[in-house]
Amino acid sequence: MSLFRVSSSPHLYREDTTRVLMLDVLIALIPALIWAIYQFGWRVLTVCALSMASAVLFEYLFNKLAHKKNTIGDCSALVTGLLFAFSLPASAGFAIVVLGTFFAIVVVKGLFGGLGKNIVNPALAARVFVFISFPAELTRYTDPGLRLGFFESLSADAVSSATPLAVLKNGTMPSESALNLLFGSLPGSLGEVSALLLLAGGLYLAIRRVIDIRIPLSVLATVAVFSYFLPVKGLDNVQFMLAELLSGGLMLGAIFMATDYVTSPATKLGRVIYGIGIGLITMFIRYFGGYPEGVSFAILIMNLFVYYLDRYTKAKPFGQKGAPKHAA
Repeated sequence: MSLFRVSSSPHLYREDTTRVLMLDVLIALIPALIWAIYQFGWRVLTVCALSMASAVLFEYLFNKLAHKKNTIGDCSALVTGLLFAFSLPASAGFAIVVLGTFFAIVVVKGLFGGLGKNIVNPALAARVFVFISFPAELTRYTDPGLRLGFFESLSADAVSSATPLAVLKNGTMPSESALNLLFGSLPGSLGEVSALLLLAGGLYLAIRRVIDIRIPLSVLATVAVFSYFLPVKGLDNVQFMLAELLSGGLMLGAIFMATDYVTSPATKLGRVIYGIGIGLITMFIRYFGGYPEGVSFAILIMNLFVYYLDRYTKAKPFGQKGAPKHAA
């Protein structure tokens, strides 16, 4: 006698688990990682390995102390560790790397209940935390092509003068061409070196249906429209727009951070509004804020509105007016 499994509709079956999805994200980041190693040297691998190992260790220890199920097998800690490392320069101190992963895994993720319950992106929250705590350390960018050794420190004469976004912030165009910004041979964090390879990783995730392209497209389109029609006085519209799109952490944030399942909306319309909000806040900070980059802050701010976006963009039953009400 055969047995049948009875369940409610929709009757769909997918083999994708959290582990499979996380592994896809790791695969999508490999090309950009290889390019960062080529640009800045083997120290990139040390920073990434330390960040990922620390993230796994902190998740294991937290679950152990909290008497929770061991969740390191889902690979989400590895993704958090790698994304956090991508937000750092190659010369970032190892103590800062460990402190940041502790904040991401224990404070942002663990104390809120673990995977699926954190309200903001752990890697981004950790990036903002260490950036505010150690601004001088995290704005010392390595000159591209210097290639630091596994444990080599950054000497004072090897510090890059300014990133392309910092130059744009001062009202001038960066010396790097749009093509150079696309392929990536410029100072910055590990995740800022090649917009093209990050786009390739995003395409892979879209084909694998790991991410919804509505979010990155909404972010990038908003930044493109804003920068094209409101360029800094005296700068060419198209060149300024391309520089804003291809500089900084915009690609990494739009493709890999903003699309996080836990901290992004579930509805299609909500995702579009969410992406537009990230794009607008990013440009407001780049134009009027004290920092040249605003992607991290923009995503974290919009993370806080995800509940309301889901609630007010949810499909309503026929005949119902207003937002769906919670059951008593």
